[in-house]
Amino acid sequence: MRRKIAPYLLVLPGGLWLVIFLVVPLVFMASVSTMEGDVVNGFLQTFHFANFSNALVEYKTQFVRSVAYGAVGTILAIVIAYPMAYWIAFKGGARKSTYLLLVLLPFFVSFVLRTVSWKFLLADDGILLEPLKNIGLLPQDFHVLATTAAVIGGLTYNYLPFMVLPIYVALERVDPRIVEASQDLYSTWRTSFTKIVLPLSLPGVFAGVLMTFVPMTSDYVNASILGGPANTMIGNVIQTQYLVNNDYPVGAALSFTLMAAMLVGIFVYAKALGTENVLEAAAR
Repeated sequence: MRRKIAPYLLVLPGGLWLVIFLVVPLVFMASVSTMEGDVVNGFLQTFHFANFSNALVEYKTQFVRSVAYGAVGTILAIVIAYPMAYWIAFKGGARKSTYLLLVLLPFFVSFVLRTVSWKFLLADDGILLEPLKNIGLLPQDFHVLATTAAVIGGLTYNYLPFMVLPIYVALERVDPRIVEASQDLYSTWRTSFTKIVLPLSLPGVFAGVLMTFVPMTSDYVNASILGGPANTMIGNVIQTQYLVNNDYPVGAALSFTLMAAMLVGIFVYAKALGTENVLEAAAR
């Protein structure tokens, strides 16, 4: 009897944690999303599902912009993280732990502080742009802040380690002897990479995309600090609805709409990539 219930007892703390801090808040937020009212007179449950359609129509631009920023940032993170993880896994040698520590080092500083530091660096009169303007390499009206490039750059920088680590773990599991064997059979480096290393590292890429695209799309800090009015993301709108307008039903409806869009995107991405192929590569 004890052996039968032992697995359930082991999973009980984690299950309770998820129920209390995930399921219950989601149920409460779902209830709030269909309410009507205000903070003065109170909110009443009227099952006003029009909150979802109204929010989606009114803030469609911010939704599309958030997805676009998240997609571009994720692609840039892959382009930067894959060579970095590849070099650490195959060329790092005895100093792999040191290089991984350097990748994780920014996490020892607050997310907001890291983003604010980029605001100081990229300011029009900051330590990077002002000297270049003074010597004539950049026009005086040149600016980086309050642009799409600044927001996407901040997203990529802040979430880059989330892409590096899973790709590194997948590449670390690749047996170098397999690559050497392919080269002994007169395979070029490109062929060895595309036929062996890349397929075996797909689980890491898959995990990295999930760990970066979702938080990038829902992020509001980078757009608030590095962006301008034309770079508002849906996370900024949700924050405003909750903390400024006190319109909790609309904020909850936007949150659920964003969550649903993310889930659909994840399922489409998993279907396109082929989760069976990813699992097969991981098993090998």
